[in-house]
Amino acid sequence: MEFGEIIARRRRELRLSQAELAARLTAAGWPVTNQALSKWEKGATLPNARQFLSLCEALEIEDIRGAFCEGGGEGLLARLNREGRRKALDYIQLLRDSGRYGLPREPEELPARCLPLYSLAVSAGTGQFLDGEDYEMVEVGAEVPEGANFGVRVAGDSMEPEFHDGQTVWVRQQRSLMTGEIGIFLYDGSAYLKKLVALEGSMALRSLNPKYPDIVISPELPLRVLGKVLRQ
Repeated sequence: MEFGEIIARRRRELRLSQAELAARLTAAGWPVTNQALSKWEKGATLPNARQFLSLCEALEIEDIRGAFCEGGGEGLLARLNREGRRKALDYIQLLRDSGRYGLPREPEELPARCLPLYSLAVSAGTGQFLDGEDYEMVEVGAEVPEGANFGVRVAGDSMEPEFHDGQTVWVRQQRSLMTGEIGIFLYDGSAYLKKLVALEGSMALRSLNPKYPDIVISPELPLRVLGKVLRQ
């Protein structure tokens, strides 16, 4: 039997009109008119690959090879002569070339993002030195801001309630900050997580916890900005 004869016979077995079968295909996401279905059954045209699979589902055909291949053999090409096979293969190639009927490509796996995390805590209280060599590379995800260059662990409670003892903060490396910004500072041999504030005639490093006094910057001791703390 030809392709059109097979689907017409199966449709009649299910007591479906062409319009009802077309409605099933449309509901499955493949809009087809009963006129198009009539052309398929007459052999005037053929469905594309996705329409064909949806058609088999609508006609409740589970054994596709058995239904369309004599002896369950070579598939749809089994009943075609050489010219017919060539045309079928040409049609398949057209579907591939169109780019509309191919399977979606697997998304490319993005390379892991790794940042240095300093193992010596930045002081949020009395101050500890941030050793530029003592760090581990850690893999981070979307929870870490894109602009971050490194991370440090907080020590102490001087930046409560926003930053907690043991918390990791992520930092964008830069050499200067505006007043009011929170960053990592190196001052008098110690590293601090503080807010930079302006005082009358001087600058200071300020804790968010009011029980800690400002660290007033002496003009005789250089203040080095290591970076700006990034918030999500």
